[in-house]
Amino acid sequence: MSTARAVMVCGATSGAGKSLLATALARWYAREGLKVMPFKAQNMSNNARVVAGGEIGSAQYFQALAARAEPDVRMNPVLLKPERDTASQVILLGQRNDPLTRMPWRERSAEVWPAVRESLAQLQAEADVLVIEGAGSPAEINLQSSDIVNMRIAAAAAAATLIVCDIDRGGAFAHLYGTYQLLEPAYQPLIRGFVLNKFRGDPALLAPGPEQLQELTGVPTLGVLPMWRDHGLPDEDGVFDTPAGGGGLRIVIVAYPHLSNLDEFAALRRVPGVSVSWARQAATIASADLLILPGSKSVAADLDWLRQSGLAAAICAHVRADRPTLALCGGLQMLGSTIVDPHGVEGSGPGLGLLPVVTEMQPAKRYRRGRYALGELTGFWAPLSHVNFDAYEIRHGTTQAALLRPALADGCGWQQGATLALYTHGLFENSAVLHALFGAACPTLEDTFEGLADFVGEHLGAATLRGLLR
Repeated sequence: MSTARAVMVCGATSGAGKSLLATALARWYAREGLKVMPFKAQNMSNNARVVAGGEIGSAQYFQALAARAEPDVRMNPVLLKPERDTASQVILLGQRNDPLTRMPWRERSAEVWPAVRESLAQLQAEADVLVIEGAGSPAEINLQSSDIVNMRIAAAAAAATLIVCDIDRGGAFAHLYGTYQLLEPAYQPLIRGFVLNKFRGDPALLAPGPEQLQELTGVPTLGVLPMWRDHGLPDEDGVFDTPAGGGGLRIVIVAYPHLSNLDEFAALRRVPGVSVSWARQAATIASADLLILPGSKSVAADLDWLRQSGLAAAICAHVRADRPTLALCGGLQMLGSTIVDPHGVEGSGPGLGLLPVVTEMQPAKRYRRGRYALGELTGFWAPLSHVNFDAYEIRHGTTQAALLRPALADGCGWQQGATLALYTHGLFENSAVLHALFGAACPTLEDTFEGLADFVGEHLGAATLRGLLR
């Protein structure tokens, strides 16, 4: 059994660019002819993808594709899916685990560590290179005793570790210096370099900062990555907006508190003649040419929020006016008459009453990834008639909709007037769908991965990237 060489990307803060850099490195090393696999011990996100064995965080799914590897639950053995501010559902090796969900944070870390360590060891034995992503910051001293995702992993994998920071936020050198100094001394030798990300301006103005930082820490700054907003990689944690093009199609996505799988809409920001905005107030919905109700991690709670915020009335007005609407998974359930939850999975209650459907929550979650075929559609959605597309399902609900026109087989989608309701995620990640619906040719994920690899190759350099493997 061989042991893979490992490169790890940690961040001085959340949102520093760990996922982007790790994805870029995965493709860069794969282009070197190496067998590459990604790994993140524990991720916290409601954006998940279906893979063999269950689900993993979307970031590791995309990193696997960038590495030209088959996504696997071992690449993200622990996924935390926030349900409210103080609680998250635990997914262990792809499957929901209720006992772990109920367990206190620090006790849980000890329980999941064996699965994390075994997953890491198995991937190391199968790959030439592991590209590992940390979480948050490795210098969270309040969490170091229960760390299973940052420096404990770096040590276990003997990883050449990078610390990346978002220089656009300001305080970059303090972030890097403070992060390094707060690491336990035994971990500091693992840090091979700093990376400054999202830089705008003349790199010459950074001097003598990198040199002084190296004098203080012994760690070189390996490169400066310019600000690049249109890289095409879905943002794991944040919503995005695109500028409105004069007279273009206005797409509005409802941004309820527990929205999930928002990364599936990233491709829309690159469609010519389309603007995308997220609705947290009724006036935004009123401006929509196409309204999208995305997935939700807590459908009943988000329905309550829609009613309290006034957005429910705006949604009802839009749908009843027979204006184009796309409801996905949890959004589909919200439009129905009732949600029943006899097993206590998420909660029950009345829907918005816009579709004659009833949803029942099941204790077992449905996972499916594959090829789907749309049926004969009408109106705004007619261009998608008989289009085949790759997508995935990840849900507890099953829906009865005997009175509606089926849009997908196997109880996965229906059409009523200008409303298309689907249980599938990933519709807009298919070039055939974008071309049929918007008449646009857009960059593919492969284009994105290649562009990211070129980006790090240019700004970090081949010699530096190869040197990390030594």
